[in-house]
Amino acid sequence: MMIKYIILGFLILESANVLTLYFFPDSKLANGMGVFKAWEKSKKDDQVHDLVKYLVNWVAGTKLIFILLLIVILVTADDKTLVYSAAALAASISSFFWRLFPLIRKMDQMEQIEPKGYSLVLGGLIAVFILVFIIAILMTI
Repeated sequence: MMIKYIILGFLILESANVLTLYFFPDSKLANGMGVFKAWEKSKKDDQVHDLVKYLVNWVAGTKLIFILLLIVILVTADDKTLVYSAAALAASISSFFWRLFPLIRKMDQMEQIEPKGYSLVLGGLIAVFILVFIIAILMTI
């Protein structure tokens, strides 16, 4: 079933992000914190940087929970559950455009992100993933 492969692709991308956040947070690859100029600025204040690191690790831990749950779903779910899971993923990923995209776009426009235009690339990638999930759902039902 196509949905399994799409979820697997999503798992690979999210796993790369979790590894980056936990072990290479300074990276500019795989959605690392290195794209944010404020990441370096936070290092000048131990209290602020500890809070930022806590939040980064919280995000990584939350993503890890979802990754492991998706693996269980991939291994055990029937086709109907996979369709519902893909719909839930599309809906939850869409929340990026409600709160995160306006914020990262603002930071991008204020030149707080490097490389410039990163917000549009990230927004495009997330939109494509949502679209791919929707197409796979429609092809399956």
